[in-house]
Parts: sequence; structure tokens; C-alpha cells
Amino acid sequence: MPFFNYKNKKVYYEEIGTGKPVLLLHGNTASSNMFLDVIESYTLNYKVILIDFLGHGKSDRLEEFPIDLWFDEAQQVISFLKEKKYNNVNLIGSSGGALVAINVALEAPQLVDKVIADSFEGENPLKEFTKNIIKGRQLSKYDENAKMFYNYMHGDGWENVVDNDTKSIVEHDRTIGKFFHKPLETLKPQILLTGSKEDEFVCSINPNYFQDIYGEMLRKIGHGEIYLFESGGHPAMISNKNEFAQLSKRFFEE
Repeated sequence: MPFFNYKNKKVYYEEIGTGKPVLLLHGNTASSNMFLDVIESYTLNYKVILIDFLGHGKSDRLEEFPIDLWFDEAQQVISFLKEKKYNNVNLIGSSGGALVAINVALEAPQLVDKVIADSFEGENPLKEFTKNIIKGRQLSKYDENAKMFYNYMHGDGWENVVDNDTKSIVEHDRTIGKFFHKPLETLKPQILLTGSKEDEFVCSINPNYFQDIYGEMLRKIGHGEIYLFESGGHPAMISNKNEFAQLSKRFFEE
């Protein structure tokens, strides 16, 4: 299995297909396995790159996650792209991976062509989610569907991955409280924000959550697009995989 080194740790990656690179970035408590059912839609046109962030999937495990998790994961991506001498790469980040993708675009715009950020909270943590996450994550360990998901993503030791992620989210909300180090006004690559109007993480809080949050983000960025699917759960990239693949390819080829 191929790995690259980041801070003396091994980070797993995989490259599939040929063409312009498209890097898929997984969300919290997930791994690159979350994309295995969708990559076929991209490999006919692009070189698809998958990464397991440190502490996840096939990458080296960590005793604890960085508190500034999504920024550190963006630094892993930037390190990988520079090591492999990639530039002009398209990024698709889903859920927590969307925060990573935006951080990469803000910190290293010279490496990025276009960005799709799917099904994420916005600029700041969603308080309604973080205040209940410890209880919710503990309950998920006894939910058969959640356990199957975690095991499929990470194999043995998935409980530690979930606990580390939970602790990082709570501490980030308490001590940092924002996902990006640079102002959105400085984001240069073209960007598409996507989500589902039925996303279970936000629709019960505000049925117009994505419209409101994404709209404010694009106002600051000064360019970009929003596309919201009428149906489907979290994340939209997976629950609407065929339509999402068509949408993303149109966006990349514009």
C-alpha cells in the first residue's frame, strides 16, 4: 500500500485512473472507504486520489487528534500535493472533508483549480451539534448500523477513532471556534457548495440552513455557486451519488 510521510507518520493514499487529478477528502469518523461506491463515476475522466487522514482508515493511528483538526488535515493534503508535485488539482470534500478542502484552497491556492465543498456546517461549529456530540457518539457505539459503518471505515480499534474525533470536536468548539485561519474573502479558486435539503444534521434546526449559511459564505468569497438537492441524507455526495457525480463533472469542465 502506498504511503507518504507527514510529521514522521505514514498517511495512506491511493491513485486510480488517469487524467486531471481529483482528490476526494473524507469526513469525520470516516475514511476513504466512504468513496468506494462512487469513484467509478470519476475514474473514466479523472485520476482519482484518495487519502486517509492521520488516525483514520489505513493511516497510522494517533493517541489523540489535533484540536485544530481540519486545519491539520489540510496541511496533510498540502504536504501530499507538494511531495507528489501535483498542482491545478480539483478537490471534493464531504462533511468534515469540506472544511479541509476550503482550508487547502485558502492556504495553498496555487495547488488548487476548483473546489466542491459538500454538506458542512459553515465557517463555525454548529452549537446544536457539538453540545450533544458526547452523548450522541456514546449511543452510536451501540447502534448496529453505526458500528458497521465505523468498522468498515477503520477496522479494529474504531472506538478510539470515534473517541478521538469526539474529543477534538468538543475542544475545538471550546477553544478555537472557527474552521478557517484565513478570511473567506481571500479564497481564490472557483467553489461549489452543495448539500441536501433533507440533511438530518441541519434540517431539524433550520430548514433553510444551507441556503442561509452558504449564501453568507459566498457573499464573503465574492464568487461561487450553490446547489442543493431536494432529497437525500448526509452527506449529499453519497445519498445523491449519481446526480452529484454529473453535477461535479459539469462544474469541473466549465
